[in-house]
Amino acid sequence: MLPIFLKTLPFFGIIALGYWAGRTRFFSEEATAYLTKFVFYFALSAMLFQFAASLSLTEIISLPFVLAYLCASVLVYLIATAVAFLRGRPMHEAAVEAQCAVVGNVGFLGVPMLVMLLGAAAAGPVLMVLSIDLIVFSSLITILITISRQGRGSWALLANVGIGLLRNPMIVSIALGLIWSAYSLPVPAPAQEFLVLLGSAATPGALFAIGASLASKSAERLAVAGWLSLCKLVLHPAAVAVAALAVFDVDPFAAGVMIAAASLPVAGNVYILAQHYGVAPQRVSAAILVSTAASIVTVSLVIALISGI
Repeated sequence: MLPIFLKTLPFFGIIALGYWAGRTRFFSEEATAYLTKFVFYFALSAMLFQFAASLSLTEIISLPFVLAYLCASVLVYLIATAVAFLRGRPMHEAAVEAQCAVVGNVGFLGVPMLVMLLGAAAAGPVLMVLSIDLIVFSSLITILITISRQGRGSWALLANVGIGLLRNPMIVSIALGLIWSAYSLPVPAPAQEFLVLLGSAATPGALFAIGASLASKSAERLAVAGWLSLCKLVLHPAAVAVAALAVFDVDPFAAGVMIAAASLPVAGNVYILAQHYGVAPQRVSAAILVSTAASIVTVSLVIALISGI
């Protein structure tokens, strides 16, 4: 495990540097917000387009892969929801907690780290996990919170969810890249160099932004944060491993990448949604902080384990 830990350490080192910058106010919350915007809309989009444009649909879409990840994630989602209900939490709070249990930081942390550690072949499986998280679970939390508050769903709600997906730059960049690949369109040399240059900023920028944003997170409600971190860092990858390797017979390498992606800490966009809807933002904040700190060890352990698959 030590060699893997040493390989992951630089990634978490940049997160720690960002945390220091945010904590000391060397990097203000406004600066962090703008850095996050740059990474989200420009640098990460360029990286995702590059990856997707080099893949074919057959390399990224696999029914056993999708079923394994979805079934395992839904199981953990239901467990987290049930525990929230047993604690007397309403549906909208249960939905936010369940989101913490299954949606990891695949975009900002998983894509750059796993592709670098596991090789270029990891890009397809990572993009598939990211797409499922964005399309299925990001839509689900919006639908559940709205139904919980309004008492019913509507076609307008589904339309708003669809529009939100179409406006997400990560989804758009992946889709455009796959279309580009499907038609075997060449990327002109200046455009390729532009994408490489811009995409290269995604990894350090995203990691630094994660750390700087953590500096403003609180560590309140540690018992709940600990439970949600356990779900995300342990239960989720364990369920994915069983589904991928024992139930759906996913290709071993793709299964390993999927398990590693499932082991990532709670995604920052869960906090953005929680804050937007005014549903337990402090609880989510604590879960992100605790899971990210613990993932320094757990992610290294998971990657070390899957390296033997």
